[in-house]
Amino acid sequence: MSKIATIALLIFSNLFMTYAWYGHLKDMRHRALLLVVLVSWSIAFFEYCLQVPANRIGRDFFSLGQLKVMQEVISVSVFAPFAILYMREPLKLDCLWAGLCLIGAAYFMFRSAGVAH
Repeated sequence: MSKIATIALLIFSNLFMTYAWYGHLKDMRHRALLLVVLVSWSIAFFEYCLQVPANRIGRDFFSLGQLKVMQEVISVSVFAPFAILYMREPLKLDCLWAGLCLIGAAYFMFRSAGVAH
């Protein structure tokens, strides 16, 4: 497997995660909380089916810290379009500042990328 497989699996796992965490706020607003929890857990199962292999594969190429920061960057990269396009949230300048902070975090985690583990 490869670094690309790790990134692809993390992207797809974050699609499931984002919907499991926030999709019910739009789609199941008036449903019983227990039902919403069960549906969200069911969706999150697929997130874990992708996320766990992503981290197992990625551990051959990335340090634990690099995997975590990569996951956070991917998470926000998936969340931003979801919030804007699906949830109809307005885009705010604060999103830009938060994104710049994540770019800084990625820079510091990957600047010595030749060293894994």
